[in-house]
Amino acid sequence: MVPPPSSNHQAIQQFLSSVLSQRGTAALPYSEDTKWLIRQHLLSLTTTSPSLEPKTATFTHNDGRTVNLLQADGTVPITFISVTYNIPVIIWLFESYPRHPPCVYVNPTRDMIIKRSHPFVNPSGLVSIPYLQNWIYPSSNLVDLARELGSVFGRDPPLFSQRPKPNPNPNYHPNQSSLGSVGNTGGGGGYPRPIVRPPQYPPYGSGGAVGKVEAEDAAEVYKRNVIDKLVENVHGDMLQLSKTREAEMESWFSAQSVLRGREEEFNKGLKEMRDKMEGLELHLQVVLMNTDVLEAWVRENKGKLKGVSEDIDVDNAFECVDVLSKQMLECTAVDMAIEDAVYSLEKAVQEGAMPFDQYLRNVRLLSREQFFNRATAAKVRAAQMQAQVAGMAARAPRYAT
Repeated sequence: MVPPPSSNHQAIQQFLSSVLSQRGTAALPYSEDTKWLIRQHLLSLTTTSPSLEPKTATFTHNDGRTVNLLQADGTVPITFISVTYNIPVIIWLFESYPRHPPCVYVNPTRDMIIKRSHPFVNPSGLVSIPYLQNWIYPSSNLVDLARELGSVFGRDPPLFSQRPKPNPNPNYHPNQSSLGSVGNTGGGGGYPRPIVRPPQYPPYGSGGAVGKVEAEDAAEVYKRNVIDKLVENVHGDMLQLSKTREAEMESWFSAQSVLRGREEEFNKGLKEMRDKMEGLELHLQVVLMNTDVLEAWVRENKGKLKGVSEDIDVDNAFECVDVLSKQMLECTAVDMAIEDAVYSLEKAVQEGAMPFDQYLRNVRLLSREQFFNRATAAKVRAAQMQAQVAGMAARAPRYAT
């Protein structure tokens, strides 16, 4: 089925909408969720490449199945040696399109032949370019495919024009040769091809450019193809090496960030340890100063004990300088004595020498007395601080204002 013979874009839209909306036995074998995308791909292709026309035709698979599929039939323009040529191609959209790539065949006419040992076209005309092999759904599309076909075929054209042989029989017509008719191809089949060695003529072109381009030497063509293939392989290796090095650099950057974080933690811990060491050194100096003071006091008062009776009253061993100091001494002594008493009561309860209820009553009484002594000590300490501040203020020099 072919769309109406009109160049109007609207006619192509109506044709695609009609064939993709059919139901029943006439429905095309595409999934419903991809029909709209297929329609958009073909519309974009006809917009950028008007020479490719959407059609429906019967395709035969390798297993003998026949199915009605969409195809884009026409020519792809290429530029070879500064001359523009048109390469006839057929782009079949299989049932799994667009999740899988389409199938592309070059479609030579009777006066063309496929170039042997072409890197991207086999003898049956099946095209296998890197864009088809690296097809990615849904980013890959027919517009980019046609552009890539033009680029690849421009570097190495897959078709050559045949020089017609002289006909000794005047009744013989070249159009009735035994090359076979051109029909639909299967996945593994192809168009009937003449089994002849391709002559070294310029590729098939448009606009009468065939006669203007001189034949190229086979060695030069082979050399150019080898160079193009080598450049392509080197470019692929460089891309792969670049991706590998980028991945390695990312891993190195990650390791560097981890090491920097650990360095910051280490520096922070080291600073804390140094601050703590300085604090301990200051505390050690204070302890050494207090030790020197106590040793000096011991040396000073050691001789005073000679000739004094060994029976010394402990309560009179220390003399307080004022009433507040004496009261503070008494409160502190009572507080520490209560601590010792509570400790002894706890040991007695653990050993079973005292009933638990009696222990609770004694602890309650002692705790009450300890609370009042500690409160008195706090008040005395505040009074001593106030008196010390008043004394410092009284000793400070007074300046006339």
